Amino acid sequence: MEDPEENVHVVAQRQEKNPRKMGFWGLLTSPIDWLKMLCVELHWSFVLGVVIVYGISQGLGVGLSRVSTQYYMKDEQKMQPSEAQVYFGMIQIPWVIKPLWGLFTDTVPILGYRRRPYFFSAGFIGISSMLVLSLHKRLHLAFAMFSLIAGSAGIAIADVTIDACVTQNSISHPSLAGDMQSLCGLSSSIGALIGFSLSGFFVHLVGPKGAFGLLSIPSGLVVLVGMLLRESRVHNSGYRRVSEKLVDAGKAMWTTLKFREVWRPCLYMYLSLALALNIHEGMFYWYTESKGGPSFSQEVVGSISAIGAVGSLFGVLIYQNFLRNKPFRGILFWIQLLYGASGLLDLVLVLRINLKIGVPDYFFAVIDAAISQMIGRIKWMPLLVLSSKLCPAGIEGTFFALLMSIDHVGLLSSSSAGGLLLHILKVTRTQFDNLWVTILIRSLLRIVPIGFLFLIPKSDPNLSILSTEMMRTKKGTSVFEPETVEMVSLINST
Repeated sequence: MEDPEENVHVVAQRQEKNPRKMGFWGLLTSPIDWLKMLCVELHWSFVLGVVIVYGISQGLGVGLSRVSTQYYMKDEQKMQPSEAQVYFGMIQIPWVIKPLWGLFTDTVPILGYRRRPYFFSAGFIGISSMLVLSLHKRLHLAFAMFSLIAGSAGIAIADVTIDACVTQNSISHPSLAGDMQSLCGLSSSIGALIGFSLSGFFVHLVGPKGAFGLLSIPSGLVVLVGMLLRESRVHNSGYRRVSEKLVDAGKAMWTTLKFREVWRPCLYMYLSLALALNIHEGMFYWYTESKGGPSFSQEVVGSISAIGAVGSLFGVLIYQNFLRNKPFRGILFWIQLLYGASGLLDLVLVLRINLKIGVPDYFFAVIDAAISQMIGRIKWMPLLVLSSKLCPAGIEGTFFALLMSIDHVGLLSSSSAGGLLLHILKVTRTQFDNLWVTILIRSLLRIVPIGFLFLIPKSDPNLSILSTEMMRTKKGTSVFEPETVEMVSLINST
């Protein structure tokens, strides 16, 4: 791991070699120079892997599947909004068990590699599940949910594998941790923009099941990542005592989680997500089914989501250029306030206040989506950077997956509670009288996590958070690779 003082010198040298270009031409070329720098520092295959997994598999793929799944549940499976909200939460179950995928990619090599085979597996799972949804004419709900969950599992396995690569590079290059998360966020946002832009068109043209067939293409590209990623082959000794190493990884993960500087941010991340109730399906049904609503078409719904992706992209750019060096606690305080306020834009739309002041539904809906997604992305970015800095080397994939699974447990809690709230307030396919109440409750709950900001460290985001004792290495006794940190130091520190 780089020393913080040496890290400052590295950054200074990099800035001397690559001075900031001024003017319009510099504005155009700076992203290209930034990508070139990342390719040189981290290798082009890693950068390509991030772009494919985050940009195409997650961004474009999830953007297309989101709208497709919404119409599939509404039109093919005939679900109520509260049911659809809960089922959408169930689709996230593979993300909740991300530590399992991380544990395997960190401790169980396949054919001599720790990362590449898992990209292969993720791609083939995604291809098969999407083809089943696309080709079967009348799929029973149970089998449909199994296929949707399997498709989500394919994306989750690819995600946890690339996350392990990102976290490993964040440990060896801590000065680039923010840049790597910005690359992930930019790729995801641009991919989502393209995916959402095309989603309504494809759903209208070939139906939701036809769109599922198209989703086999991003999964195929994940297989390509497995073919191209640069990775050192594990020595034969890496296969010995795999079960023992699995146990050691589990112990190291549990030991790390018990440190005060680790569990406190984890608790905050869970609370901030769980308290922001997800009632998106209630809004979607109101958009498309309510007699007094805007009755948006499939193309319009896709375009609104696309504008939301633009807002998310701006959120990444704002964080990268203005906020990435700011303390975590200060950013989250103001963003959490704005996050709660942005939820009230849905209230203006549902109560038709926008029409009373002369603002058309579509125009207001796209503004709502852009602002909400931008604020949500800015809120998410520092939490990702913080998470990458809480991971000890050697089990980086496993522990980062654990942190992300905590987040997804929060999202699952949010979706379940949101579905329950929609059910209690009797928001159905045809009844939306109490939808405004759910929006108001959701918006107020978004502000509550401000009271838990004391759980977030005050430290500089460019410095390491874990203590030297937690991060120390012992040569010659690593888990699989020479550069990884031995987990025994963590286990024995309790």
